[in-house]
Amino acid sequence: MLMRTDPFREFDRLTQQLLGSASPGTWSRPAAMPMDAYRAGDEFVACFDLPGVDPDAVELEVERNVLTVKAERRPLSTGDDARLQVSERPYGVFSRQLLLGDGLDTTRISAAYEAGVLTVRIPVAETAQPRRIAVSTGTSGADRKEITS
Repeated sequence: MLMRTDPFREFDRLTQQLLGSASPGTWSRPAAMPMDAYRAGDEFVACFDLPGVDPDAVELEVERNVLTVKAERRPLSTGDDARLQVSERPYGVFSRQLLLGDGLDTTRISAAYEAGVLTVRIPVAETAQPRRIAVSTGTSGADRKEITS
């Protein structure tokens, strides 16, 4: 149900980690955000790591079965008299797009942000739910078996 829309984004993220590049993402070229995705019962769940991001700086949008998640983490305001000694926390704009299958109900998406993790829940559409289909045996249709699809 989930397809990656940009196969090179993960490669960029790994390259940045290996080479130690800490360039911040911009609105024109956002950095990737780590995520986990799984199906739990009748819903698809995606969890995005966004530690230190203000919930008001998170944007979710769905258009034509594409879920776009954008967030911005700003550098800490340290004041005029402070001199930065170490800067390892990534900041800037982060974005991720997920191509959602037709079997998901994009009109009932919900999202919650807790402890730096954005959790997006997308219900499986009623038409994509498993259901029983009656299969008749013989020509009369009197003998029927229930088969689970």
